[in-house]
Amino acid sequence: MLIALSAIPDAGFIETEALVDGVAESLIVHRDGDTARAWLNICPHAGRRLDWAPGQFLKSKDGLLVCAAHGASFETAAGLCVAGPCRGQSLRAVTVEVRDGNVVLA
Repeated sequence: MLIALSAIPDAGFIETEALVDGVAESLIVHRDGDTARAWLNICPHAGRRLDWAPGQFLKSKDGLLVCAAHGASFETAAGLCVAGPCRGQSLRAVTVEVRDGNVVLA
């Protein structure tokens, strides 16, 4: 289990850690109602974490995830950068699912 879905505010983001391909990684988990999506916590622009403080993410008034370092903005359906220095690139998705109220690696 990565985190209980109820621990993530709806339309919000949270950071957690998990083994991905055998490597400990920081993940961004986004809740959308009863579903969740996850990406590696790495901006494709400069390879830095997206959070401005551990587990604290910037969100635009349009609901986009914003990189704290250089302002790249990512939509939450697929993690595509829609504005900023890495426009057209995407966050690296990590497949998760909600099972028994918990977000788990799929």
